[in-house]
Amino acid sequence: MRAHVPNYQLRTPQSVAETLSILANEPRRWQIFAGGTDLMVLLEAGKLAHQDYLNIWNLDELRGIEVTAETVTLAALTTYTDIQQHEVLRTEFPMLGQAASETGGLAIQNRGTIGGNIVNASPAADSPPALLAYDAEIELTSARGSRWIPYSTFHRGYKQMDIETDELLARIRLRRMSGGWQQYYRKVGTRKAQAISKVCFAGVARMEDSQVVEIRIALGSVAPIPLRCVRTEAVLRGQSLTKNIIDQALDELAGEIVPIDDIRSTQEYRLQVSLNLLKDFLANLKTSRP
Repeated sequence: MRAHVPNYQLRTPQSVAETLSILANEPRRWQIFAGGTDLMVLLEAGKLAHQDYLNIWNLDELRGIEVTAETVTLAALTTYTDIQQHEVLRTEFPMLGQAASETGGLAIQNRGTIGGNIVNASPAADSPPALLAYDAEIELTSARGSRWIPYSTFHRGYKQMDIETDELLARIRLRRMSGGWQQYYRKVGTRKAQAISKVCFAGVARMEDSQVVEIRIALGSVAPIPLRCVRTEAVLRGQSLTKNIIDQALDELAGEIVPIDDIRSTQEYRLQVSLNLLKDFLANLKTSRP
């Protein structure tokens, strides 16, 4: 079944200001259309419920990657290809580049955007676990003004987000990480390319001597939202990675995630893979001296 294209309206604003004005003046009528890599799949399947779209693909105001001494800021229309080609992102935020490289094929990577990946709000998306582990912040803007929020608070439930009907996701900000951080990213799918993840794991940690000074862990496809595992982090933070502490962390993670059975995998498989990935992450952390 396919959707009937004439049923849909696609309007192309010429600026962010015009986009925000339309969203403010006609609340709930318009949905944002960027790269369209998710929306066009729904259109082809006849499952695209919304009918009026604002095409922001050509808005240069929403493109570009800005680097300062403290932060790297990605505009919402930054594509997966842009991410992979950016030197600072490749060097300092390799998990994001790996996620981008494992999202679809080249055509999707050239068209799909980091902002679209976030607001599509799929719990199986590849970049959100990396963004959560990097403690990203996002900027939501409207005709009323702009606000920055921690990305970890953005997803409230399945397809439920902290974004108002007149707001647009504009930018994603990452704090640059000083030396000593170790990073680990794994996507587990049916095949190596163009597969939706069964489990996606991202972790960063900083060690001093044999202790975990700081750690952030995030998973995808194991809960209704991309999940930052703060309870599991708390078990590990400030501890040496003894067998007892690792076992406690595994028990905590098993209670913190809520995997389900679906067409791609089973609850039991997702749970076991998540535990295995946490064990592998911790086993690969190298001790260092302050």
